[in-house]
Amino acid sequence: MKFTIKLEESDEGGYTVQCLELPAAISEGNTKEEALKNIKEAIQLVLEVMQEQAQAYTEVFKVEVTNA
Repeated sequence: MKFTIKLEESDEGGYTVQCLELPAAISEGNTKEEALKNIKEAIQLVLEVMQEQAQAYTEVFKVEVTNA
């Protein structure tokens, strides 16, 4: 899976990074490389939580959406 990442320099130093498709996936790092490594871990954790939550629902469906 590929995700869109927003990487910004932090006023306090280092970088903040957020996944645009998964707003709950936010991280930071002292370098760009560290921030990008950390956001991958954050995305994995968010996806795991979402999967656990989906299992608690009575009906779950998957739909496919294509870009125009």
